[in-house]
Amino acid sequence: MKDTKIRGAEIVVKTLVAENASVIFGYPGGAIMPVYDALYDYCDQLEHVLTRHEQGAIHAAQGYARVSGKVGVCIATSGPGATNLITGLADAMIDSTPLVCITGQVASHLLGTDAFQETDVVGLSMPGTKWNIQVRKPEDIAPAIAKGFHIARSGRPGPVLIDITKDAQTALHEFNYVPCLNIRSYKPYHKVNPEDIKSAAELIDQAERPYLLFGQGIVLGQAEKELKAFLDKSGIPAACTLLGSGALSQEHPLYVGKLGMHGNYASNLLTNQCDVLIAVGMRFDDRVTGDLKRYAKQAKVIHLELDAAEINKNVRCAVSVQGDCKESLQLLTESIQPKKHLAWLERFRELEQMEKNEVVGNDLLPTKLGLTMGEVIRYINEFKADDAILVTDVGQHQMIAWRYFDYKNTRTQVTSGGLGTMGFALPAALGAQMHDYKKQVICVVGDGGIQMTIQELGTIMQTQAPVKVVLLNNNYLGMVRQWQQMFFEKRYSFTELNNPDFIKIADAYGFKASKVTLRQELRDSVAEMLMHNGPYFLEVVVEKEDNVFPMIATGCSVEEVRLS
Repeated sequence: MKDTKIRGAEIVVKTLVAENASVIFGYPGGAIMPVYDALYDYCDQLEHVLTRHEQGAIHAAQGYARVSGKVGVCIATSGPGATNLITGLADAMIDSTPLVCITGQVASHLLGTDAFQETDVVGLSMPGTKWNIQVRKPEDIAPAIAKGFHIARSGRPGPVLIDITKDAQTALHEFNYVPCLNIRSYKPYHKVNPEDIKSAAELIDQAERPYLLFGQGIVLGQAEKELKAFLDKSGIPAACTLLGSGALSQEHPLYVGKLGMHGNYASNLLTNQCDVLIAVGMRFDDRVTGDLKRYAKQAKVIHLELDAAEINKNVRCAVSVQGDCKESLQLLTESIQPKKHLAWLERFRELEQMEKNEVVGNDLLPTKLGLTMGEVIRYINEFKADDAILVTDVGQHQMIAWRYFDYKNTRTQVTSGGLGTMGFALPAALGAQMHDYKKQVICVVGDGGIQMTIQELGTIMQTQAPVKVVLLNNNYLGMVRQWQQMFFEKRYSFTELNNPDFIKIADAYGFKASKVTLRQELRDSVAEMLMHNGPYFLEVVVEKEDNVFPMIATGCSVEEVRLS
């Protein structure tokens, strides 16, 4: 379709509309100002959210993408605006989050002159993007953005950055949008090999102690139903990674817990006792495997994975099945014999009870004088909606919330997994809420991480997004403090925080806010927060030395998981 000539900036906006973008997060500046001027006339088709920092914009776009399944979009100016996106790009890259980030750039004739706010953002962002490009002509804008959306959302998703010079934004050209459906050199999907399915099925049918580990690939591949069907037929116990949480209801009879450094006791320990290990849509991250030299050496490993780069990267496979797990799981389910593994499953339940006795009771029904993080999550579970979305920052609160939050639905877990970005949660929760104001979005943060992006309370105030912020305040950088306590002889080097009055800050941003210091106040305060119609800030003062267990220390084997 062709129109009369328009500015490149308007081509940007019209292409975003054509790609069905509905919400954009961003922050204006000189080099991107023509695009912002064009946005002024498209407010009825594109909702722009003005964040308080560019890092807030990209984390918000991540949160939006994670809960919606759509491509998140953010916009920033050149120089510091663009460089403020780098952390979010790296985070989205390692967590496979589809983003299209558009940055302004100085005019073409100024490139390489160290002009005001000129930065080589293409060079800087290359390791942290699935694809990036600099556009210097208006006729190249629509094709670049269309290609960017295709790359971001297809195959293993990831972030794309498109840097557009200011003269390309102001020059005139016809708008000629053609959706990108194929790129000759880019083949993101791989046809599943029937012989691989046959080999995998034979191993599974012969197994006496099979074990399935699933990750975020299930969510990204929309394979939740296929996973459940496979488990129901195979009778195989299944555990999830951090980002895989929610892909299978925790109420499923074959769900046996969470994997990783602070995952569950049974799910970690029995990794080294299974005879066939089936990994679906997960990358064998070091937080899951512990010491690779001692990881599942007794097992024959079957890896179902879309990205060829992940196969045999960390763990050698007996059988690899490359392809979309929605397809490969369905084919595998059709190929296996129906079975039950009741004795094997019972071993998980026995160890699960041990963890309940030694850890869970202390976290959820404590006898300590001070409040624990776990009992806060227990009351959140009591009053939250079944489809509530949990957004967490990074640290002890993240692990406790993950351990005890009751996941029943897919796309209800939003956190920074691979990069571990403090400051992620508050803007990501805003982005999640912008997708659906009717959904309950619960943002659990620590007193360290929230102060990295606390200004985004202003964005929530301006949008009136009904985010529920729960601050678990122990006046420490808690996870680092735990390591210092356990491995550095309690030498608490620069981890204690002298914090501000968070309630005054929340009140200044227009939040209804309350603070809990006593156990008898907690249940009613959580109920009030979750029933409140609008944004709410709840600060809970918790035990300073409330540690997270189980734990697998760095360099240890999964079978060295500790309960205390």
